[in-house]
Amino acid sequence: MRAMVLDAASRSVRLECRAEPLPGPGQVLIRVAACAVCRTDLHVVDGDLPSPKPGVIPGHEIIGRVAARGAGAGRFAIGARVGVPWLGFACGQCRYCVRGQENLCDAARYTGYQIDGGYAEFTVADERFCFAIPDAYPDVEAAPLLCAGLIGHRALRMAGDAKRLGLYGFGAAAHIVAQVAAWEGREVFAFTRRDDAAAQHFARSLGCAWAGPSDAPAPEPLDAAIIFAPVGALVPAALRAVDKGGTVVCAGIHMSDIPSFPYAILWEERVLRSVANLTRRDGEEFLALAPRIPVRTAAEALPLEEAPAALARLRAGRVEGALVLVP
Repeated sequence: MRAMVLDAASRSVRLECRAEPLPGPGQVLIRVAACAVCRTDLHVVDGDLPSPKPGVIPGHEIIGRVAARGAGAGRFAIGARVGVPWLGFACGQCRYCVRGQENLCDAARYTGYQIDGGYAEFTVADERFCFAIPDAYPDVEAAPLLCAGLIGHRALRMAGDAKRLGLYGFGAAAHIVAQVAAWEGREVFAFTRRDDAAAQHFARSLGCAWAGPSDAPAPEPLDAAIIFAPVGALVPAALRAVDKGGTVVCAGIHMSDIPSFPYAILWEERVLRSVANLTRRDGEEFLALAPRIPVRTAAEALPLEEAPAALARLRAGRVEGALVLVP
């Protein structure tokens, strides 16, 4: 099969021919139909996440169909359409798993990082960590839901019932969260790079009440803010933008260092917290909710071989919505 493999020496991915993987006990073999390109993939390729499996195949927003089943796997029929997210395994027995926080499991393993992912024609996955995909979404449009949608959903829930919500960084996750928040009756404010007029227009087209540069003050005090951009300097900016008792949620898996800031902008019961990937419950909740809104994903399909170019575009911030690789 064709696969795009991480070449750690060059901090890029290259095309390689590999044997089709075999599903082990409890696993399914999936013929990949689409795999979205996530900023986390970029962090893996760039070395921001330090311990990938050697020669790993990146990609964790996977849509495909079950082609074979390993011993004991019976949750999905052959031919069933499934999605594979970032969380690929949790032990189910540690104190985090027992209390419903499997996303914090010390033994967790991640798709496209420690487990080969979806930048390939086939992949294998633990069937317990796969999701059934709503029929309303074609493959390319469904792929961004598997991380941008799921992490955005968890981050939005962490923000509480905020009526005025700021989104810092308007890419794949924010353009989905904005739709959910607007549907819930929230007022959404989008913060982008200063010169990114296209992203600001895109945000307004999705129902945002305001869109402007992230180094500008919010037009009115926010009840909560979610930071999707991996820029630590945005944390003090967001704290200054939220009102008393407000919450700032850091939604990325990696962020540059947060500069020091005065205690005064955290005081008055403001809350600063992070989101650590997702639980299966997050996935089930969001994939049931998305068709009801309905959430629409702005997805651009690219051939598998264009993965290096897709990552370069993401690195440069030249993406509205999501990029999706199609084998």
